[in-house]
Amino acid sequence: MLADGSVLWGHGIGAAGMKVGEVVFNTAMTGYQEVLTDPSYAGQIITFTFPHIGNVGTNAEDIETVTPAARGLIVRADVTDPANWRSDRHLDAWAKSFGMVGLAGVDTRALTRRIRASGAPTGTIVHAPDGAFDLRAAWALAAEWPGLEGMDLAREVTCTQSYTWDESEWALGRGYGRQTAPRFHVVAVDFGAKRNILRCLAAVGCKVTVLPANSTAEDVLRHNPDGVFLSNGPGDPAATGAYAVPMIKGVLDSGKPLFGICLGHQMLSLALGAKTYKMDTGHRGANHPVKDLATGRVEITSQNHGFVVDEASLPKGVAVTHRSLFDKSVEGIAVEGRPVFSVQYHPEASPGPQDAHYLFERFVETMGRG
Repeated sequence: MLADGSVLWGHGIGAAGMKVGEVVFNTAMTGYQEVLTDPSYAGQIITFTFPHIGNVGTNAEDIETVTPAARGLIVRADVTDPANWRSDRHLDAWAKSFGMVGLAGVDTRALTRRIRASGAPTGTIVHAPDGAFDLRAAWALAAEWPGLEGMDLAREVTCTQSYTWDESEWALGRGYGRQTAPRFHVVAVDFGAKRNILRCLAAVGCKVTVLPANSTAEDVLRHNPDGVFLSNGPGDPAATGAYAVPMIKGVLDSGKPLFGICLGHQMLSLALGAKTYKMDTGHRGANHPVKDLATGRVEITSQNHGFVVDEASLPKGVAVTHRSLFDKSVEGIAVEGRPVFSVQYHPEASPGPQDAHYLFERFVETMGRG
């Protein structure tokens, strides 16, 4: 049920219930479990444009957080029994275990065209196995939901206390590795951090200390890190920035190397004096071409964001380093003459598959020069 009163019928999968959120679409053909567990999807109902979602099942390894934050999922085809040697659970059973409401059999092409034409709407997703639907209540919930603009969701998905991380990247036949001889210490501020970002940091030689989103500059710097990382996350960067930007400014003043991804990129831009705004449909998928303006290389990237940095607001001394080849929007920035940079996309998600892993190595290099 969309906020304008439109109703799209399907049949329920996952948990029974009613959830409200912003209805968005994701064009990725693979990685649906990573998408559904990405904390950046807090407050959103995900429409998958690829029809065969669930065909490889789910497993305990391919998750980005322990408790998924997405409000629901919408798919075209019925979820089939899994056909993959790594699967240990059907997607339907997996969604039920997390209380995630889903719909199958929906015309996802029509819904996606609607989102592209008119922007991401608010909607209520309902799964009622007994067939008793309260459409008026569903409409009221959608109509009254305020939307993501101005909403701070990082507080909902961040860790509640600090912890250390040493798990590194997954390899066939070995599983996840362990960083036992780190060269650098990185403090990662968790606004909704994906686990694979932390694994990538560990894989390039970092001991990682993860701090909650509301940490102050003093909280960060008392660990005496070699570098500071600002994670991805959900919601409006300006809302989260109300408490995060002062922390980021304090870290900038310290001269420590600083690297941000997605929401971290947006809030670094805010701390530097730029502005952000909400996009009509956002970027969500694993096939987004981004050009590195320094080298001319084109990277195939994974993206998930509904807000973007306003290029016209970037102050002098802050350069655009990467640009979307879809809509020319800002995909990366760097502070001239300082070890401070960020990107809008997700280098850890590996759709290229490893086109953007050099960014983690670049972060390590800046710490090495310190």
